[in-house]
Amino acid sequence: MADFMEIIKGRRSIRRYEEREIPENVLNEVLEAIRWAPSWANTQCWEAIVVRNSTIKQKLQETLAPGNPATKAMVGAPVVITLCGKLQSSGYEKGQATTKLGDWFMFDIGLATQNLCLAAHALNLGTVIIGSFSHDRAKEILQAPEGYEVVAMIPVGYPAREAKQSHRRQISEFVHYDRF
Repeated sequence: MADFMEIIKGRRSIRRYEEREIPENVLNEVLEAIRWAPSWANTQCWEAIVVRNSTIKQKLQETLAPGNPATKAMVGAPVVITLCGKLQSSGYEKGQATTKLGDWFMFDIGLATQNLCLAAHALNLGTVIIGSFSHDRAKEILQAPEGYEVVAMIPVGYPAREAKQSHRRQISEFVHYDRF
């Protein structure tokens, strides 16, 4: 358990990468981590688009909100994994949402994203999760079909430098027992 907790505690958002390709077998390990993410009723509502093409990465970079700190990472990383979610699958039964919160795809994509990032860190790769961008424009660029949403873009590569640890609240600051 200690090794796993060190992986969790050691993962950082990495925005600068070495100019080094990711070997196919290493990238496949990261993709395998997505494969094994839990999902609502095993719907596995994710699709992953692995972007290596520099022109496509540049077009995706242009979809980012102004001032996004991950702007350079979009073209600096050798790979950008874009996760898409299938709509009306996760959290649905017979075409009807089964919870007050409706479509559950964002939760499932979050689980897949966490698996991806932790596996990448365990393999000495860095990642940063990008969610502030024009989702509709990214969907056009990536030619994602109707019924899917582009949820997150995750640059992946070998970190150019070590990132600092950010502040974390103490357990006593966010845990409640029996009532909020």
